Amino acid sequence: MLTIKKVPTVVSNYQEEISETNLEGCGKNCLGKCCLPASKLPLYAFKKDELHSTENGTDESCQEQSCFLHNLLLGQWEDRMSRGLFRYDVTTCETKVIPGQYGFIAQLNEGRHLKKRPTEFRVDSVLQDFDENKFNFTKVGQEEVLFRFEPSNDHESHFFPSPPPPIASHNSCSSNVLAINVSPIEYGHVLLIPRVLDCIPQRIDHETFLLALHLAKEAANPFFRVGYNSLGAFATINHLHFQAYYLEIQFPIEKASTRPVAAMEGMHVNGVTVSQLLNYPVRGLVFEGGNTIQDLSCSVVNSCIWLQDNNVPFNLLIVDRGRRIFLLPQCYAQKQALGEVSQELLDTQVNPAVWEISGHIVLKRKNDFEDASEEKAWRLLAEVSLSEERFREVKSCIMEAAGLEETDIGLISKNPEAESIYDQLSPKSIKHLQQDCMVIH
Repeated sequence: MLTIKKVPTVVSNYQEEISETNLEGCGKNCLGKCCLPASKLPLYAFKKDELHSTENGTDESCQEQSCFLHNLLLGQWEDRMSRGLFRYDVTTCETKVIPGQYGFIAQLNEGRHLKKRPTEFRVDSVLQDFDENKFNFTKVGQEEVLFRFEPSNDHESHFFPSPPPPIASHNSCSSNVLAINVSPIEYGHVLLIPRVLDCIPQRIDHETFLLALHLAKEAANPFFRVGYNSLGAFATINHLHFQAYYLEIQFPIEKASTRPVAAMEGMHVNGVTVSQLLNYPVRGLVFEGGNTIQDLSCSVVNSCIWLQDNNVPFNLLIVDRGRRIFLLPQCYAQKQALGEVSQELLDTQVNPAVWEISGHIVLKRKNDFEDASEEKAWRLLAEVSLSEERFREVKSCIMEAAGLEETDIGLISKNPEAESIYDQLSPKSIKHLQQDCMVIH
């Protein structure tokens, strides 16, 4: 076991350099078809269990497995930090909880917008074709990859440091990979890139979203969240990817009250319920339950497909070990284009994507960080939200698309189960997650 220590990092230019040690492929040891098929990337084979386990955190074998993935991911992430593969050291960024009822989280990350790769596509269309001439993840060096992430052949999870191809009957040409985000928002910030060589544009489908749910479930840690931004909702790369990171505090959106609004109709009851966020600046829906993880996934994906097909930008947040999914239609980029966003908000240069909407707001200017208040955070996020009338229309359409029947139960929930989890685990102040982790080469 290696103890994690903070180390200085520098901007890495290795992606532009040709590796002298790699004699195969294009010479850059990338994730393209020229290099990936012959790679010896480690493999994490996850347990493909269709049922939602209610014993995460109590069953000894589950604890051991989730601890292993936790240590593996963070240990590998720290290893990439020590190699200088990040554009900056995110662990030096100041973070604080903004005083007030909601506990919005503010981070000061000066210059991230200057070092982050610029958006290279239109922001007014949710579905766009993949363009191999634009930046995509096949151009990333294999040094950024932590491991491949594939379903196992049995009902157990396994890790293969140097798997002989093929492993688990999966073609390495269409591998799912977990890679670092070189412009991280938080500690342990990674990207899940499904079937990287298939060059899927940024869109939700059944197979790949289920993969993201399995990642959240396999991690089995309430501080590990998985997020997704559609095009038009501040995704910056049109190559399918999900984001995830650790933060040792409950997000404001997770604490928000909800009211059940829908459940599966007719004889095909699958146990999925849908609630609406209450008293939160962004209107959204919360999917939870389901007899199987696939039931929950299908309901969410069918809703997302309607949004994509009807050009409604949206963000997704997966929390509570894959048991709850927040679906958040938004219109901030549209308002920007129409000149409907105030200059004060535009000057902050904050593009509210999934993390900001969830209450973790990354600020670029020191004065914005120092002057951060609940009122200002609310004002920013309120601009993201659909109007009440438009949200009602969208909600009705996606409920129909998902095969859900709107109901008027009217009960308000504060998710006491999630609150009890965080009451036990959350520290009194925010800190970057530090654990004893192993680094496997």
